[in-house]
Amino acid sequence: MQKENSADFLFIINPVSGNRKLDWEKNIRSYFKEQSYQLRFYQLSGQDDCAHLQHYIQTLQPEKVVAVGGDGTIKLVAELIKETPIVLGIIPAGSANGMAKELNIPADLAAALEVLISGTVKPIDVIKINDKEISLHLSDIGLNAMLVRYFEKTDGRGMWTYAKGLFRALWVKKEIYATIKTDTESIKRKAYMVVIANATKYGTGATINPDGSITDGFFETIIVRRLTLFELFKMLVTHKEFNANCIEVLQTKHLALTTLHKVYFQIDGEYRNRVKYITAAIIPHALNVMVPGQQKVENNT
Repeated sequence: MQKENSADFLFIINPVSGNRKLDWEKNIRSYFKEQSYQLRFYQLSGQDDCAHLQHYIQTLQPEKVVAVGGDGTIKLVAELIKETPIVLGIIPAGSANGMAKELNIPADLAAALEVLISGTVKPIDVIKINDKEISLHLSDIGLNAMLVRYFEKTDGRGMWTYAKGLFRALWVKKEIYATIKTDTESIKRKAYMVVIANATKYGTGATINPDGSITDGFFETIIVRRLTLFELFKMLVTHKEFNANCIEVLQTKHLALTTLHKVYFQIDGEYRNRVKYITAAIIPHALNVMVPGQQKVENNT
């Protein structure tokens, strides 16, 4: 008999992510209709979601909490279950789905749901930003953060919107004057972007941090010293790596970044205002995530 206040899966659905026409709950229930798993659902409203979800998770104590949305939804859920035994599942339902791509989560709903049942539990690192929130994927200051702000204020999507944002960014681009302190050095640089990278690539598929790993206990600081139209185009719409001659990579566990002037700042695809100071610190294996592969608990020690 199923207990009323329990769940194998708690699905957190963002109704404004990606494909808004799809009835996510109906399709997920249909997939599980002949199985005995206990399912619960919560639809984000934008009103005190974190407080409501925290109470709901504490009450249900689900085995897996599944983010149905994009990188912002994944980040919201991860904030609530980090450093707990609860496992994060991902159903890609956003516009870019950068973290899902990083973890090789299938875009197909049925295939992504199958990962929740038969996949591997993978412990991954997270980055603590400014001692108050986490970054799972990529955070940055400069041009890309300005593009994130532009897209948040623009109704349209697609290549034409990307193109307009790209040309606007290049037209108004300004160099950042930054002091960057890591575990081993303190340097001053001029750059168009500085990326705090837990993952390897943006949601568009462009690789910014080819040697990065989300399980190695480090993150990378990528200093983009030169940025042409072609390099920005690669970042937005291709799967190619950045030109190594345009970037500098620093691997570290801690970072303090200070800029001469306020700069645009984004975390995992969400704009966070203009800032002059950022701190970052790695939290190793803080989050358990379901990824494709044979069912097991991965041991990275």
